[in-house]
Order: sequence, then structure tokens, then C-alpha cells
Amino acid sequence: MSLEIKLNQKLSQSLVMTPQLQQAIKLLQLGRLEYLEVLEKELLENPVLEDAKDEGDEHNDSRDSKSEFEGSSEIPDELQSLSVTADEPMLDPNVDWSNYMESAPESWQVNYGARAVDSDEERPSIEATVSKQEGLSSHLLWQLRTLELDEKEQDIAVQIIGNLDRNGYLECSMEELCALCGCDIDGVESVLSVVQSLDPAGVGARDLRECLLIQLNQRGMEDTLVWHVVDCHLGDIESRKFDSIAKVLEVSVEEVYDAIRYIQTLEPRPGRPFVDESPIYITPDIYVRKIGDEYVISLNESGMPKLRVNTKYRDLLMKNNGDSATDAPNKEYLQDRLRSAAWLIKSIHQRQQTIYRVTESIFKFQRDFLEKGVSGLRPLVLRDVAEDVGMHESTVSRVTTNKYVHTPRGVFELKYFFSSGLRSGVGEVSSESVKERIRALISDEDPKKPLSDQAIVGILKDEGVSIARRTVAKYREMMNILSSSRRKKVF
Repeated sequence: MSLEIKLNQKLSQSLVMTPQLQQAIKLLQLGRLEYLEVLEKELLENPVLEDAKDEGDEHNDSRDSKSEFEGSSEIPDELQSLSVTADEPMLDPNVDWSNYMESAPESWQVNYGARAVDSDEERPSIEATVSKQEGLSSHLLWQLRTLELDEKEQDIAVQIIGNLDRNGYLECSMEELCALCGCDIDGVESVLSVVQSLDPAGVGARDLRECLLIQLNQRGMEDTLVWHVVDCHLGDIESRKFDSIAKVLEVSVEEVYDAIRYIQTLEPRPGRPFVDESPIYITPDIYVRKIGDEYVISLNESGMPKLRVNTKYRDLLMKNNGDSATDAPNKEYLQDRLRSAAWLIKSIHQRQQTIYRVTESIFKFQRDFLEKGVSGLRPLVLRDVAEDVGMHESTVSRVTTNKYVHTPRGVFELKYFFSSGLRSGVGEVSSESVKERIRALISDEDPKKPLSDQAIVGILKDEGVSIARRTVAKYREMMNILSSSRRKKVF
């Protein structure tokens, strides 16, 4: 068979992901923080774009969200901002703003025309402005500097403190510390005992048993019943074998109960008060408010830039002054930036419209949730919403990813409202509502006679919900709820 070159024609269909389409899909699945970063980046990189909020167009901010998204998704001729923002808060007339500005820094006084004063009465104290919490390592190093240790011992102590986890436990072994510090194990053990004597009590322990024993040692409770229970019977406490502990230690069960009550006052995680991680607060993307008998959906555009095309650049491009060869590159650059800005604004509008329509569809199915809470959740899958709004399931999935909604029942991720269904006497019920019912039953149970998984199955069956015992156990584990044997309080 000889090799030859041929030229063939064929007609086929294929899906091409243009850069513009990729940008629209990327914007759709971004969370609020990532979306804000993209907009700010575009404002910096594209000189044609500007933030319309700088012009103070307050009259555009009061438009109703629904009317905003009922129109076409095409770009208006003037390429104005397509965002809807909440009204700017008015100044509170009950606040003495003159006193506030008088105590402000000089830069504020210049900007707002306030007169300077020498009094610091209403200024916050320096201590009130400190927001960073002291970490465990810095707390221990500060104590370490007050001890009389030689240079080698200081180095070993620093290595030990650097290998503590967030709970205050030592993560590496003695052999690893010896290799790091270049000394024998006796030297490391000696310095470790010094670190374990620091505050908080129990820091530097290698396991829970050692952590509790260090605390008991600092309280002067060596060779007591509590000491022996911690030293030899922590596993029996977890298994709730109190009779076995009493038999081995030759004491009464009541004395073992008293010892366990005292153990419960100890701190199993000594580094917990020094966790220096700042909480991350969720800012909802959508608000659902009840006005009269209706629920109104609005997008949260507070703090978001309102993008529009700078009229100066547009007018410059419209002028026919770019005919010369030297002006051609500038004109081509402006045209490219204008096309990019127009597509971005259109993508933003499409994103807002899609999020609004998907949220509206979700709460059309889940209206009982707004009225009754979690017990009113109904089974819902992506296909139901996709068919309702005329979109693909993947689009609905992207819209509900990392998006949060503020409802009268609290703040929830949009994906929370999608759950499987379980059969009941009145039809299908949501698995989330069943979990909530299991949580409520366990919270109301008698601590000395906790409900078993089988007992919960019987209660739910009487309420018309058919569910297997292993399903109850699975839901209980998902909610981090212990089994009935471990929930039982015997004293």
C-alpha cells in the first residue's frame, strides 16, 4: 500500500468555547469575593471602563430588581451600568457628627472642613484599635525569654514551640527533635519538661493522657484517684466502663463518677484560647425579604463597582481623526478595549439575570421553607430548576456554587435547597427536613435514657416517614451526633 496525500472536505458540527463565552461561564460560577476581585482587576487593566458610582447616580439605585431583569440582555446603546445597588444610608440625625469630626485625624478634618481640637476625649483608645489576637507561639516565646536557659536550651525550646499544633500538642517525635537540634534525647526531654511547665497548662504534651497529667501535676494532684483514672483508664472512660474502673481501683462507682466530673474541668486542648485565625463572615449574594404576603428577591450589589464605558474614550473613537498611519494602532487598541468592556458588561448583566431567575425558581419550589423553616423543605434536584427556567443543569449548578442567600430563616448556600427525597405517608419529604427532625428528637431526649437509632425509626414511622435504621445512623454521623450509648449520662 503506497502513501499518498489527499485533500478531503467534510461538514461537521462542533462546540467552540470562545474566549468571551469562557469569560461568561467563569463569571457565573464565581463567589462574591472572587467576582469583586475580577471587576476591580478589569477596572485597573481596561482604561475604557469606569465606576459609575463615582458620578453619584443615586436615582438609578432605587430601581426594583425584578423590573431590572425583565428586559432584554442586550447592551444598551449608551453602555450604562447594569448593576442595581441599595440606597446609600442617610446620616443619622441623632449622632453629633461635629464632635465626631473634631476628634478625627487631621486628614479627615481637611477633607470635611472640620476644625481641629486638642481634646482626645471621644477618640478610641489605642488598646481598642488592636485587633490581632496573640498566638500560642508568641505567648510561649515571651515566657521563654524570662527563663534562665543557655543558648543551646533556648534553641531546643524554640524548635519544640515551632512544632506545636494549633491545640498545643507536640507534632514531631523525640528522635526528630534530636536530629533538628543535634543533641541527645535526654537534653530534649529536659527542655520539653520546661516548655510543659509554661502557660497554658498542658501545652507541649504528646497525647491527651500526658496533657491531662500535666494539668493535674500543676494542681498538685499526683497519686490521687483522678490521677490514676487518667493514667490508666482513659480508654475505659470513653467506653463508659465505669464498673470496671471501680473494680480495678477498688473504689465505689460513685467515687469514679466524682473523679470523672473533675476530669471534665480540665482543658483537653490547651492551645484553643490562642487560635489567632480571624473569622470569615459570609456576605449574602441574594436577599429574600417578606413584604406583605409576598417574598421579594433582590441581588446584593452593595460595594460592587457599577461598570460603564468612559464617554471620553468613546467620543474619541467616534471622531474620524485616526486615519493616519500613526493613529491606526491607537484606534485599534481603543476598539479592542471597547469590545472587551462591552462584552464584560453584557456578561455581568447576564450573570445577574441568571442568578435572579434561578433563585426565583428555587423559592417557587421551596416557599414552604420560607413559611415553616427546615421542616418545610421539599425534595428538589437541579433538573427541576433547570426545566423551570429553561437552562442546562450545569448552568444551574454553576449559579448555585458559592452563592449565599439571606432569608427570613437565616443565611444558606443555594445548594442547601437541593436534597434527595424520602417516602412518607403524605408523599416525599426532604432528607434535610428528616435530619432536622432527628436533631430535634435527640435534643429533647432524656439524657439518662437516650433514644436509640431504632427508637428514632419508630417515631419517624409513626409520623409517616419510612426510613431504615442505618439511614438514621448515617444522618446522625453526618450531624456529628454520638450514638445513644455515648450520649447516655449516668451521673
